[in-house]
Amino acid sequence: MHFALWLLFAITTTCCKIQNPLLHSNNSNHPMPVETTTIVVLGASGDLAFKKTYPALFGLYANNYLPQNVQIVGYARSAIALADFQSRVSSKIKTDQPEKLEAFLKVCTYVSGKYDDAKSFQQLHYFIVGLEESTVANAPEGPGVFAEAKRTRVFYMALPPSVFIPASAGLRENVYVEGGSNRLVVEKPFGKDLDSCIQLGKALAANWKEEEIYRIDHYLGKEMVKSLMVLRFANVFFGAIWDRTHINNVQITFKEKFGTDGRGGYFDDFGIIRDIMQNHLLQVLTIIAMERPVSLEAEDIRNEKVKVLRAIKPLKLDDTVLGQYAASADKKEPGYLDDPTVPHGSVTPTYAAAVFRVNNARWEGVPFILKCGKALDESKVDIRIQFNNVPGNIYPNTVRNELVIRLQPKEAVYMKFENKEPGLSTETHTTELDLSYEKRYQNAKIPDAYESLILACLKGDKSNFVRDDELEAAWKIFTPLLHKIEGEKIQPDLYQYGSRGPARASDFVKNLGFVRDDGYKWAPHNTPKM
Repeated sequence: MHFALWLLFAITTTCCKIQNPLLHSNNSNHPMPVETTTIVVLGASGDLAFKKTYPALFGLYANNYLPQNVQIVGYARSAIALADFQSRVSSKIKTDQPEKLEAFLKVCTYVSGKYDDAKSFQQLHYFIVGLEESTVANAPEGPGVFAEAKRTRVFYMALPPSVFIPASAGLRENVYVEGGSNRLVVEKPFGKDLDSCIQLGKALAANWKEEEIYRIDHYLGKEMVKSLMVLRFANVFFGAIWDRTHINNVQITFKEKFGTDGRGGYFDDFGIIRDIMQNHLLQVLTIIAMERPVSLEAEDIRNEKVKVLRAIKPLKLDDTVLGQYAASADKKEPGYLDDPTVPHGSVTPTYAAAVFRVNNARWEGVPFILKCGKALDESKVDIRIQFNNVPGNIYPNTVRNELVIRLQPKEAVYMKFENKEPGLSTETHTTELDLSYEKRYQNAKIPDAYESLILACLKGDKSNFVRDDELEAAWKIFTPLLHKIEGEKIQPDLYQYGSRGPARASDFVKNLGFVRDDGYKWAPHNTPKM
């Protein structure tokens, strides 16, 4: 009897806790919190924002990758009418979807203000709150309660480094959303040397948590760079040969056909080493050289990259070749010093080649050669991994195998190897296993690097962003060299506009073990008739 009464009580109590979905639906008195996302583009009137940031945001918007209730707020010192601002934004976007562009521009607004003025940032904050309130009240899923909204604010600083610190402090003090999600995207350069990097890091850390800071290096968003880890760690045959036993040397090359084109004043403050090698190319090196992370979590990946950087000793002048372009042979293209924006007598390098040694068990003795330059014979970025000679080779006149990863243009991965000439010939020739993206993935759209990284930021994925200790480790490698070059005004070798670079660079690479195959061309080979 007692058991029956207890059972009846238990059933009654349980039933009372079961809610009728008709009486307690999300559409009645307790709607789901509305999620709002506001992307603030600081420096919105500048070239970087118009040429890169806004086109990337449109690419995400057009393909439905931005959050449903997104608002994009431009912020800069220039006083620009909204219609004029939207016209400038649209002028840099190429699309065959005019209705998508029109809809995109409707979520793009603009606020004028200073980067070191609390009142300006407070006005920005109130403007954003107004957008958020409107979004919550007019949400497609039904009006919500603003106090319960889940608010995300992304602050993209497309700014000159001189205003990084005051702008980041002003955002934190006046525009930060308490109880919501805040992300600060910082563009390079991250300082000019180790001391300035540490100073910037401390200034950011005083107001922002490390997990809120997204230091963007757009090379980490490039399709082929993101493919490197898959290539390495998802293919057993590459894993088996990825070490000093099989690899002789690694080259990472960045070439531009054009010079400074009137932007020499800005370039001269940094030079090619800071502009390209210390960040873009060094990031690629770390991915090539890193050990397999224990997982694909951001911190596991970045831990392995930092280990690589810590295994590299600081560069010395003897580890480098420095160059500066002079006028072209026909004098149609001016030299670097002919640019009126370049200081008279500048010794800033426009070309640099340097050798890096990763001092660990996998890579001891393998030179990593990084090369970058302006006003060269072509524009391309590639990775060339050259393997050792075949031990006891029984075939004469063969060349080394190479794995080439072309980052841009015309993304591709190809392996150079030896094969027998078809037919009755017994001769060998060099051919390739070729994965050209434009042929293999004809219908695939390769996103812009900025699209990839902005989307990763919105998702909270930091695996392709640079960590604070990673930056410091990188600057430790370069700072002594940079101080010597600038302190002693080291004269760079001159090279002609449109050439391959300084003449000394070829011997530099050759002395490090690279064997150039001038006879190889990607073309059908003639076969003797039978």
